[in-house]
Amino acid sequence: MASAGAGMTERERDGCRELLELLQTDDLLALADTVTSRLVQPSNRQEAINVILLYSQSTEELLKRKKVFREIIFKYLAMKGVILPPSSEKHQLVYRAKEYWCEELKVSASEQTYTNLSIQQQEDGRTQGDQDDIKECHNLAEEFCQWYFRMLNSQNPLIGEPQQEWGPQHFWADVTLKFCYHTSEQNMEEYSGAELVSLRLLSLVKEEYLFLNPNLNAGGLKCTVSPYGLVVVAVAGTVHRSTCCLGIFEQIFGLIRCPFRENTWKIKFVNLKIVGQNAIEPGTHIERPSIKYEQEELQEFYVSKELALIEPQKY
Repeated sequence: MASAGAGMTERERDGCRELLELLQTDDLLALADTVTSRLVQPSNRQEAINVILLYSQSTEELLKRKKVFREIIFKYLAMKGVILPPSSEKHQLVYRAKEYWCEELKVSASEQTYTNLSIQQQEDGRTQGDQDDIKECHNLAEEFCQWYFRMLNSQNPLIGEPQQEWGPQHFWADVTLKFCYHTSEQNMEEYSGAELVSLRLLSLVKEEYLFLNPNLNAGGLKCTVSPYGLVVVAVAGTVHRSTCCLGIFEQIFGLIRCPFRENTWKIKFVNLKIVGQNAIEPGTHIERPSIKYEQEELQEFYVSKELALIEPQKY
């Protein structure tokens, strides 16, 4: 027999372990019998999971076992915020699970690279040219979106994950929110102040049970930075409730570094637009929503904000 899941990465083993926890005990024991040809007899759930992982040749081989039901993989992906059509076949779910675990590895590597870059620049005390500045800006935008949407979506009671710390502390006191949603008709809401803005955004996931799934690849994320340091991040994605895709969203953030806490950013403004499926033009592909703004158009978002920041106050 092969040893210790030789064809699995560490993240795949962790993911498979979480997925196996969703199986009934009888199914786990039966799966352990199949994987080991009845040569190992685990006495409880944890032993069964350890045995299954130990003697599975690869992730794909394990997930394709009959006792790893299609519904179990679907439920696991939904818990992780990976929303797929309920009609998806098992081989599609297997592929998406492997892709999800691979994406997590890339995210970890990206965050580590960004951290190291920041430390190196602090030590050197110099920049490395415009290309590096663009890359650093994009890394900041990607890391911010991962943090923001993970924290916001964790407030959704349907997800079943531990809630992360959400609140007005992540916003500047004079933050503004422009929220446009287009379902049967178009509506616009505006809020100002850290408390009101954080509560309105919170209500989308906590009370309306929405799940915002950002597309951080294939044109779904763009950013620019102004001469005065305000970073504009634009991200697009899909909006879900449970297993239903409701439409698409586009969100634009203005970020300003906090002068009192190193490498900490707070949100200065938020523009959020949600378009429901019934308001989307027929034939529009919503699997990979993308940002249509050009770089010059994104820069227009910070011009008016910075004029307000540097213009002398009138009393």
